[in-house]
Amino acid sequence: MNSAEEWRDLIDALRALGRNDAREAALATIVRAEGPTFRRTGTHMLVFDDGQVLCELAGGSLQKDIVLHCLEAIDSTHPQRLSYGTRQGPGENLATELDGELDVLIEPLPATGVAFADALADGLDRRHGPWLATLFAADGQTLAPRHLVLCGSQVLHDGLDDPALADAIVTAVGPSDFAAPAVRRLAVGARRFEVLLETINPVHSLIVIGSDADARAVLKVAGALGWRLTLVDGDPQRLRHAPIPEGATTLCATPDRIRAELALDVYSSVLVMTHNLERDIAYLKALRDTPVVYIGAPASRDRARRMRDEAGYQGLRLHAPAGLDIGSEAPTETAMAIVTEILAVLHRRSNTQLHRIQHSFHG
Repeated sequence: MNSAEEWRDLIDALRALGRNDAREAALATIVRAEGPTFRRTGTHMLVFDDGQVLCELAGGSLQKDIVLHCLEAIDSTHPQRLSYGTRQGPGENLATELDGELDVLIEPLPATGVAFADALADGLDRRHGPWLATLFAADGQTLAPRHLVLCGSQVLHDGLDDPALADAIVTAVGPSDFAAPAVRRLAVGARRFEVLLETINPVHSLIVIGSDADARAVLKVAGALGWRLTLVDGDPQRLRHAPIPEGATTLCATPDRIRAELALDVYSSVLVMTHNLERDIAYLKALRDTPVVYIGAPASRDRARRMRDEAGYQGLRLHAPAGLDIGSEAPTETAMAIVTEILAVLHRRSNTQLHRIQHSFHG
């Protein structure tokens, strides 16, 4: 699957494509991935008619072969479904490059075929995770892909021209959140359809409360991930004199105003690091029962215990001391430890070393 940052770039490129009649492209999408592969089901790559690529799907000769098929599809305007890592299909001679297996859908995109990108942008602007459904096969035959975009129970885009199938997709999605992309086989009447269902998450928002060197280092490290960054301090003078990392915004807000001033949602994390215990506790109390996915505070174990006791356990899932044990000392190292822990929480992973993991890394 694509990251939120990749999706932001893909959507921008698709919308630009829709405004430029002179440029064509193809969207390559992994619709099946089994075993060790470079990317997983639901990952998309955009290939333009000049060979420019956005979000690679593979490496080496395999990547080159997918791009060549995309260029062929742009010329022919016909969709393709390629199989790699098996003894079938055009990827047979590339099987040695894969330890797993891939099916890749190639979708030529004329300007009229990218309207779903506007709907995705609309859903993401609302800070919701819209669902994208891509219909790509019926009764075992590959079709020219068509798209449906859902945001909650609202249909933002319906390119299926099949109300019964649209209803079946809405039912299949249901109330699910954060589900991994998957192909669903849906029976509608006498026909059997294959539809890729995936959620597109908004760019993650990181709010750092405190404006010293440690706080700014966290923002700098997180900026490499493309997150939306906000630096908060209750003292306007400290904010004025703090060198703010590129791309970050600032907010002057005391604990009693933090909830009113910030839009906190399930795609947000908050790090409280004013390094003043009483002030940290006041902010933590204000953050209780918020829907954020992560609340952390760098602290010694004694200070962390006081934070939990005084801020109250109920409604506060506090990561303190914040970060993973990587032996960090300097601010940038500490920032990496903290951002890595936030990533692990976002992806519902432990901090286990990869060489100790026996199952698939992508499970």
